[in-house]
Amino acid sequence: MSNTRRYIIDEQGERIGVLLDLEEYQQLTRLSPPDAELLVGLSEDELQALAHSALAPAEQDRLDDLLARNADGQLSETDQAALDHLLHYVDQLSILKTRARYTLAHQAGTLPSS
Repeated sequence: MSNTRRYIIDEQGERIGVLLDLEEYQQLTRLSPPDAELLVGLSEDELQALAHSALAPAEQDRLDDLLARNADGQLSETDQAALDHLLHYVDQLSILKTRARYTLAHQAGTLPSS
């Protein structure tokens, strides 16, 4: 990046705008995603790992147990709160995994056009 910048200055000498060379502009626009759902700053390998992530085995076992006991109506208030917390965590993980897959598709240019 050449960092050649020219400033636009008003009558009082205050900077009110900037002109960038094309290379610097392109670098800056790559840093700010056009879509808030894109995950930026992660490598492709990191996005792949995130897209294929899962609950830790101990948490999955706990979730399975709580779900089975909930189906039988055997949950205490404490266990119900733990189940609610785990389900919220699973929802957040699903959203993050979906955003990682979306970002990978965006980078590959394989998103369907709207």
